[in-house]
Formats: sequence, C-alpha cells, structure tokens
Amino acid sequence: MSFQRIRSVIVEDELAAREVLKNYLSKYCPQVEVIGEAQNIKEAVPMLHELQPQLVFLDVEMPFGNAFDVLEACKDLHFETIFVTAFSEYSLKALNQSAAYYLLKPISIEELIVAVNKVHHQILNHEIFNRNKIIVANFQEPKPEKQQVILPTLEGFEVVKMEEIVRLRGNGNFTDLYLHNGNKKMACRFLKHFSEILPLPFIRVHKSHIINLNCVKSYNKGGIVTLNDGAEIEVSPTYKEEFLRNFK
Repeated sequence: MSFQRIRSVIVEDELAAREVLKNYLSKYCPQVEVIGEAQNIKEAVPMLHELQPQLVFLDVEMPFGNAFDVLEACKDLHFETIFVTAFSEYSLKALNQSAAYYLLKPISIEELIVAVNKVHHQILNHEIFNRNKIIVANFQEPKPEKQQVILPTLEGFEVVKMEEIVRLRGNGNFTDLYLHNGNKKMACRFLKHFSEILPLPFIRVHKSHIINLNCVKSYNKGGIVTLNDGAEIEVSPTYKEEFLRNFK
C-alpha cells in the first residue's frame, strides 16, 4: 500500500546521533524520507530554506546557536518540528508550553514512532499548526506572564496568553481554564501537566486547583482564597505554607 512520505531534515551536531536517528527512522518509520542533514545552525538555515521540508528533527543544543535560533531564522517557513534534547528543565518547560513534540536522548523507539505518527496524521489531514512561531516568541519573552501556552483541545489547539488565565481546575482527564474575560477553555491534559509547565505567578493550592497569584483578592484563615473573578477556592493544608510564602 502506498502512502505519502514526510520530507524530513535532521539537524544534529553529533554524527553518531544522526546515524542512530536515521537508522531508527528507516526501520520503524517508513513514512519518513530523510532529504537532508545538517550539523549546526550555519548549515541548517540555508538547507531548510532550500529543501522546504515538512518535518525537521531538531537538536536543541548545537554549536553556533540552538534550536530556537534555527526557528527564528526560519520563521517564514512552515514545517513541523520534533525536538531532540538531553534533559533540560528549562527547555522542556518551554516545549511543553507550546505543545511541541520532543524526544529525550537517548531516543526511545516507541516515543519516536508515536511522535512521527502524530505529525504524519497532521500532515495528511492538513492540520499543520505553526507552533514554531509561538516557541520562538516565548523564548524571546523574558516575562513569563507575557508568554503564551498552547492548549490541546478536542477540536485541535487554542493559544492563550498566560496573563489571561485566572485559574485552572482539574476535570478528570481534562483541565478547565478560567480567563479574565469570563470565558472557559477545556484542555485535553491533566492538571498535573499545567502544574509542571506554568511558572509563577501560577501556583497549585489544591489537588484540583491552580491559581494565578496576581488574581488573588483576599484570603481568610479558614483556608479560602477569593479571586478577582469571584471564585472561592480552598487552599488545602498540603499547599498552604507555599501559598502563604508568596505573600510575605
């Protein structure tokens, strides 16, 4: 059975890592066609403009720059990105905020297959969502509250500025986000996902609630915090000390 192959480029500074990834793709992801390789940003940028790939496997840290520099230099192009990275809390937080696909080194074959299948599905269904621009914008924005977060929804994706979020509430396998304008968004992620990626002023105060500290109106000794949208949220004993520490 024939299928559309994904025209792909690998950007990775280590030869051994490039060879491993190419081998995995050849064996386990036949829908991927590797049409180019680059070992640094100086090679990658002109290659991506010339070849116009649909997918780029992009190492986060490279000589002469990083993955975010590549994306900034290619912001006029439209391609999906699967980031490949050694563990870096800062990088992972930035990528998770943008709902990006990433693989941790050493690459897991199972995770590679899952990421490629998701990208392949999006390309086949013309669901290309240029999250690269948001990744770059977040990387360049020093104030966390000014950064954007991409919310995977049942219909696709929505983009929300962090400063627009008043609070988040766990709702089974989903999370409800309440915004300053009164709107509510439902994201297809557990609350734990947001507790890991949202920086201060967001803080977890209950197993079911995360709040924006900038939206706190009052707090009483009964353990109830009132937000400026009128919501009254219980601060559980587990999170009380950390919550109060932000007001000392």
